Amino acid sequence: MSLLKITGGTVYDPTNQVDGVVQDLWVRDGKIVAAPVDPTVRPDRILDATGLVVMAGGVDLHAHIAGPKVNLARKMRPEDKRHGAVLPRTPITRSGTLGSVPSTFATGYLYAGMGYTTVFDAAIPPLGARHAHEEFADTPLIDKGFFLLFGNNHYVLQQIAAGNTERLNAFIAWLLQAAQGYAVKVVNPGGVETWKQGRNDLAGLDDRVAHFGVTPRQILSSIAQAAMDLGLPHPVHVHCNHLGLPGNWKTTLDTMQALEGRRAHLTHIQFHSYGGDPDNQSQFCSLVPALADYVNAHPHLTVDVGQVLFGETTSMTGDGPLGYYLHKVTGRKWTNADTEMEAGCGIVPITYKEKSFVHALQWAIGLEWYLLVQDPWQIAMSTDHPNGGSFLAYPQIIQLLMDRNYRREVLQQVPPRVLERSVLKDLDREYSLYEIAIITRAGPARMLGLPHKGHLGVGADADIAAYTPSADKLAMFELPRWVIKGGEMVVEQGEVRRELFGPTVRVDTQCEASFIPHIRKWFEEFYTVQFDNYPVDEHYLPYGSRTVPCRPADPPHNSRP
Repeated sequence: MSLLKITGGTVYDPTNQVDGVVQDLWVRDGKIVAAPVDPTVRPDRILDATGLVVMAGGVDLHAHIAGPKVNLARKMRPEDKRHGAVLPRTPITRSGTLGSVPSTFATGYLYAGMGYTTVFDAAIPPLGARHAHEEFADTPLIDKGFFLLFGNNHYVLQQIAAGNTERLNAFIAWLLQAAQGYAVKVVNPGGVETWKQGRNDLAGLDDRVAHFGVTPRQILSSIAQAAMDLGLPHPVHVHCNHLGLPGNWKTTLDTMQALEGRRAHLTHIQFHSYGGDPDNQSQFCSLVPALADYVNAHPHLTVDVGQVLFGETTSMTGDGPLGYYLHKVTGRKWTNADTEMEAGCGIVPITYKEKSFVHALQWAIGLEWYLLVQDPWQIAMSTDHPNGGSFLAYPQIIQLLMDRNYRREVLQQVPPRVLERSVLKDLDREYSLYEIAIITRAGPARMLGLPHKGHLGVGADADIAAYTPSADKLAMFELPRWVIKGGEMVVEQGEVRRELFGPTVRVDTQCEASFIPHIRKWFEEFYTVQFDNYPVDEHYLPYGSRTVPCRPADPPHNSRP
């Protein structure tokens, strides 16, 4: 019941419309509380934040930090660990196993050391959920959760083909509960299943997936509607078809239009915004303006960027055919893995080179997205860690967004064709600290449907980061003065002061008992794991869980949200 007062900080809290106001914060039992009415009440501890910028703890809604493909990438890349990654020279980076795919405990240290306190893994096959929870139990200092893969699940495809909406919704609800997951993820809908059949020939959203007779458009619209019908706090999380291919902007636009009237989040949008021809890379260009215009006109859509940064990293994706494509393009080693009737993945090391026209254009396209989406509440910061680069690059992205002169300096170092094939050189916008707080904290929390995260209002989790103001935004954001997690000081100037483990965040869904026999029969016929052994037991969450309730069902899909 101790009472903490944080005094004199300059607070940026967009959820509560606080824009650079000097004010005090009060904390009790891990929560932000109102200032005591009784003037005689004295805090048990005071932290002086005078002169510091104070924000809520960062929220990353799309990263890859646990699960089968992450662990496989760790095994696949011993050279990554030996050579290490280019990291800020702070005490916290000298702990743990680094590289582009850090170990579990290093991941927790590094996120917290940067002021982030909540992270979601974006793509877990349900069969891998138990292992993902085991890794979460070894990841300190942050709250965490994950999204489950549904877009190529055989049971899902069968119910969509049969037009059985009730069974589809019931299965999604049951599987989220069984896996202790948080949201629904769709990766290359239909395309991964086609790849697993030995083909890669889905040209558009209306091509049919062999053996199931469904199209990517049907998969997208059906699962998006299911997420709305169930009232999930986070809408369907979409990894579009044709990721990384020149000319894929049209598929992305088609996907946005297929989701018309339904809430949806399109992830790592940078990788889906390319003009040109897959057979002629000389035509490779940015088509961000057209796609950003669509997002600006449709407030039911949100995106995160998947920003590319120059340097060595690892591509890991639930999109198996993409992994093979990158292997053929780069000539580097490649791993592909399939997960029974649920999902797949591909892993390839990759080096983004500043002097490469393609890589530099990808870098520019990501920045275009940040600068062209008018409402910062519709866009979240991400590198699709580690696909576009490490999450440790977030401070560098902040500097690029807040300082147009710095951005122009970097732009002058890339191949001149980048200036011709993108509009980045013409964009003068600079982000404010208030907008940075939106895209790194308040916005992702709102997109995820987490009312207790991303802000500093009464009732919020006392996850707080304080930064020393500087014109050098890279230096400012890579090394917070201190980081508080649940009211406890966990990091101070790069030094871990206390190691604690945050809970797993999961959604509370319910499946009617009448649907269970059909699901059980499916397992008995096709799965290698028995139905009763499939659900994840509570003991796999040793640090507890935060259960987020579903909302009342969203309006019908023909109504604007």
